[in-house]
Amino acid sequence: MIELLLALERGASNEEIPSEFSSLINDLVRLKAVKLKKSTYVLDSRYRAGTIDIAWGGTGFVKTYTNKQMKDLLVEAGDTNGAMRGDIVIVKRLHTKQGRPKAKVIYIAKRKHASSLVYTKVQHKRVVGVNLKTTLVQEISASQKSLKQLPDGAVLKINNSTGALEEVLGVLSDPMVDEKISMALFEKTEFFSEKAELEAASHGNYVDKAFYPDRVDLTHLDFCTIDPVDAKDFDDAVYFDVENTTLYVAIADVSEYLFDMGHIDKEAKKRAFSIYFPHKSIPMLPRSLSENICSLKPDEDRLAFVFKITLDSNYTPVKEELMDAVIHSKRRYTYEEIDSFLDGDFSHQREIDKTILKSLLPLNDFMKKVRAKRLKNSFEFRSSDTRMVVDENQNLVSTRLEKETASHSLIEDCMLLANKAAAKKLEYGIFRTHGEPTMAKIEKLLEDLAYVGINEKFNPDIPLLIKHLQSKADEMDIREEVDKLIIRSQQKAVYEPQNKGHFGLGFDSYTHFTSPIRRYSDLTLHRLLKADLKHDKKRKEFLLKNIDSLCESISNLERESDKVAWDYMDRKFARWAHERIGEDVKAIVTDVTKNPIAKLDDEIVGARMFLLDDETELFERVIVKIVEADIATGRIWAKIVRKDV
Repeated sequence: MIELLLALERGASNEEIPSEFSSLINDLVRLKAVKLKKSTYVLDSRYRAGTIDIAWGGTGFVKTYTNKQMKDLLVEAGDTNGAMRGDIVIVKRLHTKQGRPKAKVIYIAKRKHASSLVYTKVQHKRVVGVNLKTTLVQEISASQKSLKQLPDGAVLKINNSTGALEEVLGVLSDPMVDEKISMALFEKTEFFSEKAELEAASHGNYVDKAFYPDRVDLTHLDFCTIDPVDAKDFDDAVYFDVENTTLYVAIADVSEYLFDMGHIDKEAKKRAFSIYFPHKSIPMLPRSLSENICSLKPDEDRLAFVFKITLDSNYTPVKEELMDAVIHSKRRYTYEEIDSFLDGDFSHQREIDKTILKSLLPLNDFMKKVRAKRLKNSFEFRSSDTRMVVDENQNLVSTRLEKETASHSLIEDCMLLANKAAAKKLEYGIFRTHGEPTMAKIEKLLEDLAYVGINEKFNPDIPLLIKHLQSKADEMDIREEVDKLIIRSQQKAVYEPQNKGHFGLGFDSYTHFTSPIRRYSDLTLHRLLKADLKHDKKRKEFLLKNIDSLCESISNLERESDKVAWDYMDRKFARWAHERIGEDVKAIVTDVTKNPIAKLDDEIVGARMFLLDDETELFERVIVKIVEADIATGRIWAKIVRKDV
């Protein structure tokens, strides 16, 4: 679409225009935005093509495709012609003698989203829809008689092209609707097609290793899995050969069960990631795969893609072998169970634990040294994730901050070795890349930290600068807060076909190998590596054919998957706050930019609150009064009452 619009700016012949865009061209000719000159279609100079962004007040800003130096064209709220954020639009420039260049939308070439969500509201005796994302009022193409039969605050899915009502999701006042809202906002689906489910079921629910004579039989090794207590899919298992200092990292061999362009593969590619809510997960693969035949369940033979990594006395990998194998996990552990063993508590161990711990405890000691060596060239960020508990009606019950423990570190460093080993086998394919922070971001970071007493001059050696900042934060006992700012100043890690290194980890090359059950990137990597193992040049060429667009798609879908979970939690926090308007709660200021933000730090933790205060101090602990909470947008507003001393 964008390529076509760029072609129209310079002129495109009839042969250059794909048949699927003929109706678009006809519409633009009818609107006189495109002219036909000597068998060439040309966009009139008064018109521009671009992507529109919509501000909270309804004003639009169009970034044009041709002139990158041109300021965004301002589109008044009354001239957006129903365009929504992210839509590709054609605008007509308006004559202005001075000030910002303006335009009006005359055509929506492509919708960013096929549908939008609204909740019903009576306005001037008419039922209208209020967009959950923009809060703008939207007309609904349905009779007022039928709309008035809906309860107030009904949540509706509206077709963006026709305005037609597609689905009633529920009522805004019902906490059970939150999951549906979060999924629908980002156009995610929970259930798989019948064809995909049938394809998944065709693989059965057990593995007979006799059917795989060409695979390496590792079922005699004492593999185990270590995961969260509520995990249902186990995609990695480890075993350590103490005598030969050799680590085995076994990963679920998902590629064995997904056919190229099969029903499961097509749906998995659209999802690209599993989504995790507090009460359930939305898997990337049908559950009969993700929670059964692919999952490295204990006491079951399973197909695995295994890295056998031998390390020397300097904790450096000297041999990295990749093999198709069959394993038999001897035990499924939780992080809490392993932490208790690492703390010396063996009161709850079983007989099999005595055998497994003979290799697992030495592995932990060994990986501590591997980690110490790694951190000389990379960073350790202290952070905690907010975990939320909801009841059977999806009401917020409690929250907790989950911090990394010794068991998390043990598994993380094993996985990093495998991911790094996989990257070494790639010349071109799918890398996990992370660039250095920009100069502007570093300057902003130093400016913010100066307000809290961390005064550090710019150093072109960014890793060294970050270590100095962390050292000063340790002295002031604000390390976790400072680490969050440092992370915020960095670029986003993305997937790219070419290796560009990973700044945060300090690795020359890095990729994702260890989670093919929940990440399509890892599945893609497995397919590439298997093509190499089999010296199948044609298959590799096929896999690499559209790898650029696949990497970009996966990177975008990763951000969307994160947003789904965050949106759900924001809405739960807003419901909780709505019941406590006027109450005072403890918080910590985390952002002092244009819109100051504080994070709730009371009985309930982690909720983001927008402060109605102009002057605040970064990391200041305060008592705030909850002023307003909007369940529709998941926003909470609060005002500082006093400092929390």
